[in-house]
Order: sequence, then structure tokens, then C-alpha cells
Amino acid sequence: MILIDTHTHLYLDDYDDDRREVVEAAIKEGVQTMMLPNIDKDTIEPMKRLAKDFPANCFPMMGLHPTSVKEDYELQLAIVEKELEKENYFAVGEIGIDLYWDKTYREQQKDAFRRQLQLAKKHKLPVSIHTRDSFQDVYPIVKEELTDDLKGIFHCFLGNREEAKKIMDIGFLMGIGGVVTFKKAAIAEVVKDIPAKFLVFETDAPFLTPIPYRGKRNQSAYIKYIAEKTATLKAMPIEELAAVTTENATRLFNLKAE
Repeated sequence: MILIDTHTHLYLDDYDDDRREVVEAAIKEGVQTMMLPNIDKDTIEPMKRLAKDFPANCFPMMGLHPTSVKEDYELQLAIVEKELEKENYFAVGEIGIDLYWDKTYREQQKDAFRRQLQLAKKHKLPVSIHTRDSFQDVYPIVKEELTDDLKGIFHCFLGNREEAKKIMDIGFLMGIGGVVTFKKAAIAEVVKDIPAKFLVFETDAPFLTPIPYRGKRNQSAYIKYIAEKTATLKAMPIEELAAVTTENATRLFNLKAE
């Protein structure tokens, strides 16, 4: 069974002591592909090093995370743009809007998000979208920027059925992560009604660790617990769901061309 982790931050210093072992453990579990979303200018080099160390398994994205949108966001966006011009990236991400931690830079986040959607269209790359407490801000911007060249994932999707329908209406995918395994998680009910062709799996490691390891550091090898729980909820054979979601991710990130 082959699985793809569509969103994992294995380059962060949480893994400095055992990064190689963590990646190899994932590969051993059938997670042969790990997509690496960037955070800001300080994470670019660590991310690129990991991709260089595992060129057949770890694939980098380029973007400015919404919680890193501060006074210097214009400078940060210039770096993102330069990286996209000179290096080979597989998506623009992690981008979006986050109103959970801080609303101070809400308008700057909107501007950074829109401009990165435009960069994605320019480079014909998919996007990985962060929407914490911000779907109402994110979705209208995506709709306004929508063209045949804009596609991607609503990462860490925890929305309701109405939001899921809006995402499906524009042909985007939803990233299902560790929260689906938590007791009384609302997404567990919603995911039952989302066709598999709109789903991909992600760990968001080192965050959002699934049961049975909740509370500990997450890693890409744990994607199987997310897939197993989702398959149970959807009453689908795990092998079938794995095949569909892996094909969804492979097509979106154009991995077959590599």
C-alpha cells in the first residue's frame, strides 16, 4: 500500500536528532513521497537540504506561511518569487490566512495570499492553503483568482459540509490529517460525505499527531493511522482509499513527470 504525505515539515529542528531515521521509517511504511511546505525565509535552506538528501522522496514547496506575514512581508514575498524563478518547486505553499493566533496583519495576509495565488498561476503550480479560522476570508479570494491554472489543496480541512461543497465546486482537494482520529472530531462526520476523489492525506508533522500517538511528535510514518480511520468512516477498503488519494496527490503535484 502506497501513501503520500501531502503536507509535512520534516525539515524543522524538531527532527534535528533523527531526521534521516524519521524519513526512512516513513518510506518503510509505504510513505514514499513527502511534500514539504515552506514557512518563511528562515526555513528555505533546511527544507532544500532535506529535499537534496532524499530527492526521490521529499519534494519542496515555496511560499510564505500566513503566521509569518509581518511588517517585512513584502521582502519575504520577494524571496518567494525569486526562489520560484530559479529553483524547481512542486507547489506554492504553505499560503493562506490565519486568524486564530493574531488578527493584526489580516489585510497584509489577504494581500500576501492573493499575490501568491497569482504566482502559482504564473508558474502553473498547485497551492497548499492554510485556513485556520479564516475560510470566510480565504474562499472569496480563491474564487476571484480562479482560472484553469489554479488548483490545489485546502490543507488540514476541518470545515463543515457546506464548506466542503464549496471546495468541491471549484475542483480543489481537501487534506485530511490527524484530527480525524480524535474522539468527537466534527470532521469525522463530514468526511463520510466527501467523495474520495476530493481527498488527500497529510500529517502536518510535527503537529496534529493522530491517535494512538496524540501528544507526541508527529511524523510521516503515522499517515497510515489517518488513512485507516478515514477508510473506516467511509466504509471503504483501505487499499482502495489509499490508491485513490495517492493518485489524487500524484496528479495534483505532477509527480509522474519526475
